[in-house]
Amino acid sequence: MITHKDQRVGIFIDVQNLYHSSKNLFRARVNYKELIRGLVAGRKLIRAIGYVVKTDDNTESGEAAFFEALGKSGVELRIKDIQIFPGGAKKADWDVGMAVDAIRMADFLDTVILVTGDGDFVPLVEYLKWGKGRNVEVAAFNRSTSAKLKEAADAFINIEEIPKVILSSKRAFGHNKPTQNFINNEVRQEKTDEVKQEGI
Repeated sequence: MITHKDQRVGIFIDVQNLYHSSKNLFRARVNYKELIRGLVAGRKLIRAIGYVVKTDDNTESGEAAFFEALGKSGVELRIKDIQIFPGGAKKADWDVGMAVDAIRMADFLDTVILVTGDGDFVPLVEYLKWGKGRNVEVAAFNRSTSAKLKEAADAFINIEEIPKVILSSKRAFGHNKPTQNFINNEVRQEKTDEVKQEGI
């Protein structure tokens, strides 16, 4: 795919998908500042939006600090509270919101970059390409990305090949062993992810 410095780029980041992929594959976290730098690749960044879910207990989890770090990295956050249904069932995802934002902004962009490995975004990629005439790039970890999503995109960017994008466990956590607050947050986020996968 041909790129040039005047291309207007919009980046849409499925933060939950990226977080769990980096944790499960590398026991590490993503350096979002370097991620954006690598994805923009000298082009004109219009907006970089990250989609996050706030858990029902965010006071001790380090969640607020994580959101603040994302903002300092140049990511504009869209935050949604986790939904709790009668009976205690929980649901948390941004798939529809992320898709709607990408479609709304497509008229002001030349290239749409979707940072996710989720195959549910294939219809969005196809619409942006054939309905809007936009270049669509998908950025994610190769091993956790849907083959159909890679095939649908104009280009696939393997995040682990972007320099400095993966923070080692020691750097990501600030020391060799995670704190109890971090561990508690990991458990909560894994439970949230399980709920999402069950389609509740």
